[in-house]
Amino acid sequence: MSGHVYKKVELIGSSPNSIAEAVETAISRASKTMRNLDWFEVDQIRGQIVNGKVAHYQVVMKVGFRIDD
Repeated sequence: MSGHVYKKVELIGSSPNSIAEAVETAISRASKTMRNLDWFEVDQIRGQIVNGKVAHYQVVMKVGFRIDD
């Protein structure tokens, strides 16, 4: 029987432009040092407001990856 084992780690991504870019930034950076990234879950979305406008987006997320056999 063959199965896989996975692990999840928490990441926090940020962007001045969008929530999607904050997610992409976190995944892009994580992929430079982590292998076998398979999925992500966004747990929190936050932002910074400056002068009545959104200045920055932040996401707290978990990234799942497969542990090497």
